[in-house]
Amino acid sequence: MSYLVKNYNRKKISFKYGKGSYLYSYDNKKYLDFVQGIAVNSLGHAHPLLIKTIRKQSKKLWHVSNAFLIPEGETLAKKLCQKTFADYVMFQNSGAEATEAAIKVARRYFYSIGKKNKNIILCVKNSFHGRTLAAIYASGSKKMTEGFGPKVSGFNHFTFGDHKSLKKKITNRTAAIMVEPIMGEGGIKVIPDWCLKELRELCNKKKILLILDEVQCGISRTGNFFSFEKSKVKPDIVPIAKGIGGGFPIGAVLMSKKVASAMTPGTHGSTFGGNPLAMAVGNTVMDIVSNKKFLKSIRDLSEYFLSNLNIIKHRYPTIIKNIRGRGFLIGIQLYKDQTIFIKKLMDHRLLTIRASENVVRILPPLNVKKIELNKALKIINRVCGELN
Repeated sequence: MSYLVKNYNRKKISFKYGKGSYLYSYDNKKYLDFVQGIAVNSLGHAHPLLIKTIRKQSKKLWHVSNAFLIPEGETLAKKLCQKTFADYVMFQNSGAEATEAAIKVARRYFYSIGKKNKNIILCVKNSFHGRTLAAIYASGSKKMTEGFGPKVSGFNHFTFGDHKSLKKKITNRTAAIMVEPIMGEGGIKVIPDWCLKELRELCNKKKILLILDEVQCGISRTGNFFSFEKSKVKPDIVPIAKGIGGGFPIGAVLMSKKVASAMTPGTHGSTFGGNPLAMAVGNTVMDIVSNKKFLKSIRDLSEYFLSNLNIIKHRYPTIIKNIRGRGFLIGIQLYKDQTIFIKKLMDHRLLTIRASENVVRILPPLNVKKIELNKALKIINRVCGELN
């Protein structure tokens, strides 16, 4: 009997340990892990430099209140600001915390300039911004909000790709537009660069803020440190998490000087956010994933992988409908429900995870080896053949 609440539909398998791209189960089977905690283990399992960092920091200091200066956090914040658009950083513990904080920052900014009724956040319908109460209503999914009323107000929604609908929804109460540059749970749908540029122009014209949720698609997963960098837009607020901790819980909100000015002492806090142990890990991850050679390797290897996935798609045109994504945030969209496909991949020792619109989500570690990508391609091709 399990004493855990049944809010997860867990597969009947557990793992003893992980190393690099692989997980090893208690029944002594080796699995190629292309889930990696859902884009969390950016450097794979048990990376030696992360182990070294945790050992070193854990002997010194794990936690101290944010009532005091935390040098490790100051260092990581500086690295993030020097690498990105941001002027300031506010640390959290998870992606949901980060998106909730991003919403608070946007609303607080307009409050601070005397526009307290300007507090509506526009989001894509059926997007994903976390599972806290405000975040599920930001996502606009009936499935996610069912049974959790009363409704959290302050959000409005538009259909993905429907620019006319978006423009009509903007009112004098709109504070910000919040989107994922690549929708993860929503089916690995990439917002085109020209569209991100138009969103920025629209926000400038309407004098509202642009929040780009990079929790899943950020931290070098696409071959750029942020996925929106390719479009050359400059957002106002960006929540991050997942990959920045390499498996250790870290979240953050990056923001411009303009909006940060509203966040005065007492406006937000997080007991564990920015603790020394998490910050030490984040600094090590940041040093690796922001390296230019590392980023180029992601671009080169992901291009190779995507190219070969498209070859498989053309080989099995009745099985695979589309190959989606950028970098190592990849979706194989099937014509039919993906449950059997994912199970067969698992039977052949390749772990993947589902997303909306019949998508099989593929999230390798960013330091994946070419030989491991080839192994995954071989398994995917084999499963397509079995189902053809």
